[in-house]
Amino acid sequence: QVQLMESGGGLVQPGGSLRLSCAASGSIFRIYDMGWYRQAPGNQRELVATITSGGSTNYADSLVKGRFTISRDNARSTVYLQMNSLEPEDTAVYYCYTDIQAKMTMRRRNYWGQGTQVTVSS
Repeated sequence: QVQLMESGGGLVQPGGSLRLSCAASGSIFRIYDMGWYRQAPGNQRELVATITSGGSTNYADSLVKGRFTISRDNARSTVYLQMNSLEPEDTAVYYCYTDIQAKMTMRRRNYWGQGTQVTVSS
């Protein structure tokens, strides 16, 4: 069994910052890519950023515009998303995902967090 626990969402004023965290736990053999998606009301879920186990990053540049930074702590099985200069358009539920090979089955698949609400409003 693999679990993802997200934290760090909340209400912030435009121009503010938030840091999201997502920790994986359970019967894990190996963690590959980790990343963040978001979904605003009425919209499809969209990619924000991903990071490989070696630290290579990929961003949805049109969304991030240099404001967000993804990082990970492999020892803690945790991925982070530092979000600066937040705009009302960033309001969404943010979901983390991880590509994990489970220890019990040795099968590899994506796991998703429960989502954390980020609201940018004055």
